[in-house]
Amino acid sequence: MKNTDVFEKARKFIYRNARPIEFARWKYHFENGSPEEVVKILAMYQNEDGGFGHALEADNWNVNSTPITTWTAITYLREIGFPNCADAIIQGILNYLDSGKDFAEGKWFNVVVGNNDYPHAIWWECKEPAGVPDDNPTVSLAGFLLKFADKDSNLYKKAEEIASLAVNGFMENGLEEFHTLRCYCELLHYCEDIEDLTIFDRNAFQTGLYETINRIVCREPEKWFTEYVCRPSMFWEKGCSYIDQDLAEKEADMMIDRQLSDGSFPVTWQWWTEYKEYEISENWWKSCQIIENMLYLRGFSKI
Repeated sequence: MKNTDVFEKARKFIYRNARPIEFARWKYHFENGSPEEVVKILAMYQNEDGGFGHALEADNWNVNSTPITTWTAITYLREIGFPNCADAIIQGILNYLDSGKDFAEGKWFNVVVGNNDYPHAIWWECKEPAGVPDDNPTVSLAGFLLKFADKDSNLYKKAEEIASLAVNGFMENGLEEFHTLRCYCELLHYCEDIEDLTIFDRNAFQTGLYETINRIVCREPEKWFTEYVCRPSMFWEKGCSYIDQDLAEKEADMMIDRQLSDGSFPVTWQWWTEYKEYEISENWWKSCQIIENMLYLRGFSKI
């Protein structure tokens, strides 16, 4: 049964509160908006070095390029299908990732020192002298490079090495942290378009990933909208049968019930810092959540 009231309340929140980038994404997904508009606005967040900053990742207001914020930009490009109009942006990202900036020990940094100079959530605080290399977002960035980097380039070879080591490590040791696990899922999705992939066993990797996802998804629905836990929607894509479908549909039903009167949904985290900018960021996140939740509900024919 479709719930038009849920959608209309969400739509009004977007029109009243969303940043231009979220508004363009909303229009693209639900009102026949163009990918060109998303790309045009997204380009405003790209720096001269090709990376992204300027609080595109709403919990980190660092204006300078960071791997995480660049990953966020890539995520938005991926959701609109990497259109041809994004070629210049993609080339800029390739330049940034090829520069060696924010990269050490075979991985891009999850947090960088420059974050400390701008309002940010506590998890973006950098306590190391340079930065913190991590699989999040490195593994996903490697997948992006396997799709877009020149196969004869050193950058492509770097991506192959990163992906091979990451997958082998995952198969041997497993993984529990769900943000990082999402990066591994994105690597798998990128590799689905590579016919002659030989750097790892794609089928074994897929099986291991799907088993892990179903194991770590929180099966206590009472926590889904009050605590920051791993919900089915965090790994759901239309047509993905590896998510427990009963559990996934239960979240969809609860999602409708938990919509707030203004059309948004509860933000289940704080910054745990003294930055007052969190109140602005929270509102930005509500627009992002609305887009994700409406796509999820549409996938279950709830709206």
